[in-house]
Amino acid sequence: MDSLTVLDLRRNNFTGSLPPLYAQSTSFSTIVINGNRFEGHVPVSLLQCHSLKVLDVGNNAINDTFPAWLGTLQELQILVLKSNKFHGPISTCQTKFFFPKLRISDLSRNEFSGSLPAKVFGNLKAMIELEGEDTGEIKYMEPSKVSPNTLCEDSVSLVIKGNDTELERISTIMTTIDLSSNHFEGVIPKTLKDLSSLWLLNLSHNNLIGAIPMDLGQLNKLEALDLSWNRLTGKIPQELTRINFLAVLNLSQNHLIGPIPQGPQFNTFGYDSYGGNLDLCGLPLSKQCGTSDSSHVPQPLSHIFLVDLLGNQ
Repeated sequence: MDSLTVLDLRRNNFTGSLPPLYAQSTSFSTIVINGNRFEGHVPVSLLQCHSLKVLDVGNNAINDTFPAWLGTLQELQILVLKSNKFHGPISTCQTKFFFPKLRISDLSRNEFSGSLPAKVFGNLKAMIELEGEDTGEIKYMEPSKVSPNTLCEDSVSLVIKGNDTELERISTIMTTIDLSSNHFEGVIPKTLKDLSSLWLLNLSHNNLIGAIPMDLGQLNKLEALDLSWNRLTGKIPQELTRINFLAVLNLSQNHLIGPIPQGPQFNTFGYDSYGGNLDLCGLPLSKQCGTSDSSHVPQPLSHIFLVDLLGNQ
């Protein structure tokens, strides 16, 4: 067991609680148990896996609070908790380094609640200072050595631009945050603007309120932004048109108002990006700005008839 680096149990029918994964004599770099029926908690013994880079426990029935202690693992780059029964707020550890190398975080389809963790976003160093960003060179995670003559590439399944996508090789410049389909509330933290290398941000299907921060326009690497199915209000910030690589935008089913900004990328988005916001106007919607929607404004009385009801009882 001394040379065991990869534990891949994905897509089986394993049941029961997750067993302790003591790793004093091993050097796990990858643990994937996605697609089983495991229950219980995430074992704290994972703290012994100091070389862990990938942890994927998605698509199980794990009933636990957010395992903030995982943030102390200095090498962890990919954390997938999606489609379980995780609940409660996203808490932090009292540590200087919190998820220092985390680049892919998928907590979608759980029962997390409370406000979005502004403090956590501010500590995601790997999403602020990206390896290879200055040179433009695309690198991939190094494969794990499972035997003297065998290497194993890490892979992960993510929802990318609305589609479930299996990534057989994981680029070191891919940075994603998916917190969709939970019970988060409150406003969108402005600290998200600091994640300058963020490639995908999905906060859809929550209970978020307030305005869309104009500071999100500073995320110039962003290619996919989904804020749909919340209770966001106010106007769509003109600053979002500065995101030159934005290929997917979904702001539908909110309470946004006013004209839709126009810009090189925004001009490519269709009705589906804005539907369900009854007070938005301008292309690509049929409602023109400066006009009233007849379904919301009482119509003037164009014909008034004088009816004499005098003498009736």
